[in-house]
Amino acid sequence: MDLGLKDRVYIVTGATRGLGNAAARELVADGAKVVVTGRDGQRVADAAAALGPNAAGVAVDNADAEAAGRLIATARERFGGFHGVLVSVGGPPPGFVADNTDEQWRSAFESVFLGAVRVARAAAAELEEGGVIGFVLSGSVYEPIPGLTISNGLRPGLAGFAKSLADELGPRGIRVVGLLPGRIDTDRVRELDALSADPEATRTANESRIPLRRYGAPEEFGRVAAFLLSPAASYLTGVMVPVDGGTRHGF
Repeated sequence: MDLGLKDRVYIVTGATRGLGNAAARELVADGAKVVVTGRDGQRVADAAAALGPNAAGVAVDNADAEAAGRLIATARERFGGFHGVLVSVGGPPPGFVADNTDEQWRSAFESVFLGAVRVARAAAAELEEGGVIGFVLSGSVYEPIPGLTISNGLRPGLAGFAKSLADELGPRGIRVVGLLPGRIDTDRVRELDALSADPEATRTANESRIPLRRYGAPEEFGRVAAFLLSPAASYLTGVMVPVDGGTRHGF
């Protein structure tokens, strides 16, 4: 199936590893051009180099109020266009209610929530009909995940923002979509499993609660992201798509 991605230009934040990187890889594989970001300059350079000539890297922090403008300018200058953005941010610190400090909450709000809002707002002002804004969120949008209190607090609010944005931008022909990853086999998920006394047993227990009985591969998430960002998904907006092997119990 031709997704219509050839020569379309996307910004993918938080794309030096994990889910953002998986999405960027699949976009490039289908012919798109990408601007990838991250906070570590060397990691950004390495990620862009691995993606090849259809990728450019910019070291920025989503919490920086000037980041979105820089990224859109880079997309236009390097590749001559701007068709969409996928906002992916590394997960906030784990912990239960009593564990997380005010500073952890404040820092996570700046990067995970407000940073995403700023990027989306800047993209909305620049995109034309056919453009798309995507958010990498979490299954915690629908059901809190034990030990991830900050994420549980921020992700549902960002989903609400995305839905509001979809309603506002729809008349302009701009789509807004959300992805809700479950247990995808990334460094982040392995790090969370490693917090337990027996990481292997924890993974086995988690897999037993997934109908497909396994963690997802990053490329499986990346392919869904590429489709949702592509013109092939032109009549999908305002949706939150679980990529979780069937973990979510609701319809």
